[in-house]
Amino acid sequence: MRLLLMSDTHLPKRAKRLPQPLLDEVSRADVVFHAGDWVDADTLDLLESRSRRLVAVYGNNDGPALRARLPEVAYADLGGLRFGVIHETGPAQGREARCAQRFPDLDVLVFGHSHIPWDTTAPTGLRLFNPGSPTDRRRQPHCTYMTVKLTGGRIDEVDLHRLPRR
Repeated sequence: MRLLLMSDTHLPKRAKRLPQPLLDEVSRADVVFHAGDWVDADTLDLLESRSRRLVAVYGNNDGPALRARLPEVAYADLGGLRFGVIHETGPAQGREARCAQRFPDLDVLVFGHSHIPWDTTAPTGLRLFNPGSPTDRRRQPHCTYMTVKLTGGRIDEVDLHRLPRR
């Protein structure tokens, strides 16, 4: 099973549209995750229309229209693993312990907000992924997104994709 992870698209404030390499991945993914900060509902409509399955939440920059359509936390059982998605997890220091305590029944937590790619595992086994942002690199060298491959009830591959500068 192929997963596409993205967050913090901030359209149309940070870019006019999603980058084409990211859109190409949508059609290849079995499940698309978006960890919030869409800013516009058009991007949600686009991903809903192109995704086989979309698991998504709202972020701190998302207004009432998006909050009416999306939860703060979303869950999905995929390939024998329990996934959760949330926008904010707080400061980097102590993140693994904090998230493991808050989400004891999850195997994987996808989050956003910082625009900083993240892939760690808590002592409890909870895997945490932040795909960065495909449209706003902030202080990072590249805009990014992630793909994850699930095989036989486990995470088989994780790839951080760097997008060319616009």
